Amino acid sequence: MHPAPSVIVFTVLSGAGFGYLAFLGLGLSTGTGAIAFWQFALGFGMAVAGLVSSTFHLGNPQRALLAFTQWRTSWLSREAWASCSALLVMAGFAVAAIFFGRILNVVGVLGASLCLATVVATSMIYAQMATVPRWNSPLTPGYFIACALTAGAILSAQNHLAVVCLIGLALIQTVCWQRGDRRFTERGHSIASATGLGSKGRTRLFEAPHTGTNYLLKEFGFHVARRHAAKLRVIGMALLCVLPALILSSASGGMAVALAFVIHLAGAFVSRWLFFAEAEHVVQLYYGHQPQGATG
Repeated sequence: MHPAPSVIVFTVLSGAGFGYLAFLGLGLSTGTGAIAFWQFALGFGMAVAGLVSSTFHLGNPQRALLAFTQWRTSWLSREAWASCSALLVMAGFAVAAIFFGRILNVVGVLGASLCLATVVATSMIYAQMATVPRWNSPLTPGYFIACALTAGAILSAQNHLAVVCLIGLALIQTVCWQRGDRRFTERGHSIASATGLGSKGRTRLFEAPHTGTNYLLKEFGFHVARRHAAKLRVIGMALLCVLPALILSSASGGMAVALAFVIHLAGAFVSRWLFFAEAEHVVQLYYGHQPQGATG
């Protein structure tokens, strides 16, 4: 899949923002007054920046409001409603903490639940796509939730919990890569199954459907060399989990938290780039491509 920068920024920043807001809603290291102002400014800033960046991938960004109309069938629409609801509830929670010095626990728990529901809805946009075997797995929501919770734990200065989350994220990320590499083979997708001609004998492409590029090839025909992907996986894992865990295990204080989060965020961008770049859409089969693990 084409790793569009706007979608990568959207999923990484919104996930980190809602993850941090969830921790603030649960009262973990939530301050009051000026401290709370900067805490919520960071959480809301990342969440809103991520949501706004998602509109740049739309063909007609001015129609973004139409996403709210299909909540019965669309995970994108459900994400829109969940995100707005989460931001509104957390805004009320933030106002009470900043201006009145009060932590409204019930409101905070509701807001935290909506924040996590938003992350789940975002992940389901991809997990429900049967045409992309690598994404079509319960591991995808697990990966998105783990990233959000890890970012929230780091920013909340819950160092011990953050290290546990980082270890858990490392395990989930590793399984996602290993399982994802086999998904196409396990599904049995091939040019024979795509055309329904498998019973007639060996199926192969006689001529390409188009003489030039088109939208499908641009969006779904992206390929990343395996050797490059392997290098990026090592870099991504080091930045996403290993280095932040080492920093938080050996140091404490604001500088350690800030450094760990910046490194973790850089790793999240690498990880999310691979999430899209390595995803193989079955439409590639109609253009003669043989995705990793495809047979026939």
